Amino acid sequence: MFIILTPDHVHFDYGSKRWQYNFNEIVELGLLKKKKTYLLENGAFILVTVLAYYLLFFSDLMELYYIIPALLLYTLIIILRFHNAIEFEYYVIVKDIYKKETKVKIKPLDRLAIGKQIDQYLTLRFDQLVQQSQTPNLKRCS
Repeated sequence: MFIILTPDHVHFDYGSKRWQYNFNEIVELGLLKKKKTYLLENGAFILVTVLAYYLLFFSDLMELYYIIPALLLYTLIIILRFHNAIEFEYYVIVKDIYKKETKVKIKPLDRLAIGKQIDQYLTLRFDQLVQQSQTPNLKRCS
């Protein structure tokens, strides 16, 4: 259990990240799905390509000795890029009434369990809001 719901509080415990909020303090609780960026791999690919073209046009290496290292570097970059098949990073985001935002990165394998627990929180919060809105109407009718 990553999220523990008590009658008044929401406790979150994931790895070394821990926080606790009252139900009334949370404005938004949810999962954020963010596409991974491959800035390092793309930059290395561009660098190798620029270096290979520079050696092709502006050097007198007629034997094309730079092609084999370039191909090896391309192979290494492609292996790094496609080694991990996970395309997205997931975060649990909490915004509170004090305008503070807490963001915790979670593992993709834990996403389903945490998503179900967030759904339980949202259901409980919805039920509390419905009870609060119905209570004044019952008093008026009496």
